[in-house]
Amino acid sequence: MSSTGRTSIYEILDERFRTGRCANGDERLETLYDDCRWAEGPLYLPAWRQTVWSDIPNDRLLRWDETTGAVSVFRSPAGHSNGNTLDREGRLISCEQGNRRVSRTEHDGRITVIADRFEGKRLNSPNDATVHSDGSIWFSDPDFGITSDYEGFRAESEIGSCNVYRVDPATGEVRLATDSTEAPNGLVFSPDERQLYVSDTRGGCIRVFDVREDGTLSDAKVFAEARNGARFDNIRFDDEGRLWVAAMDDGVHCYDPDGTLIGRLLVPEAVSNISFGGPKNNRAFITATTTLYSLVMSVTGAPRIRRTH
Repeated sequence: MSSTGRTSIYEILDERFRTGRCANGDERLETLYDDCRWAEGPLYLPAWRQTVWSDIPNDRLLRWDETTGAVSVFRSPAGHSNGNTLDREGRLISCEQGNRRVSRTEHDGRITVIADRFEGKRLNSPNDATVHSDGSIWFSDPDFGITSDYEGFRAESEIGSCNVYRVDPATGEVRLATDSTEAPNGLVFSPDERQLYVSDTRGGCIRVFDVREDGTLSDAKVFAEARNGARFDNIRFDDEGRLWVAAMDDGVHCYDPDGTLIGRLLVPEAVSNISFGGPKNNRAFITATTTLYSLVMSVTGAPRIRRTH
């Protein structure tokens, strides 16, 4: 309960959640749209003041307009897209589970294939992507989109494992970053880009890797383990180094930089994704089962664009 006696969406598990102002935002979730089959991958586009997100089984990308509140179809079919992000030139990067590729939407609307194979074999079903300040694109490739026809097309894995890859910005070569996760899902760089955090859905944990200068990963450690049978999906940092995690039926978890679970956002549906946006980058966009929610918070997301070292 909050101090006023109202039922709160915030669950304080550690005093740092309170002192860090994590529970000082809106007292309720705002429903922006609730007619998806399985919503994923919300991404705020600052130039357009719009949020784009995926409705995977319906094979469409939707967009919500911040100025009018209107929702419309951004693209359909959309390759059963899942995670979305922006590259350093403000172009949309999408993980297309159905097409088994990572694509880029150019400023004129053309679609460029960034990655669809590794060592000549088709990818499984790219899930989420993040962009390094050097322009390289890193993405997870679990098998969620090929295990059935619900979020893609049922097929056998040609690679035979679920990995994380790096796309070289100069050559476009797809290189293996790590094969040490059971089902890599969300991924994000630490604010200083010295580490890469990867949620391992089947492994029940979030793993953190050191990023070498040659673009490979090393020294994998477990940053956090799922509790109560929760499954981790995507992950995002705020500007004070706390990690916010979509934890399916266990809401949104908030972890202190030392790995302590300090609080939760209680969401009435299974949470697939959280991202930060809005003019101040303090509006959380949360996809959960059929719905796109938003929550204006007192915390601010990590900077959208990192400076080149």
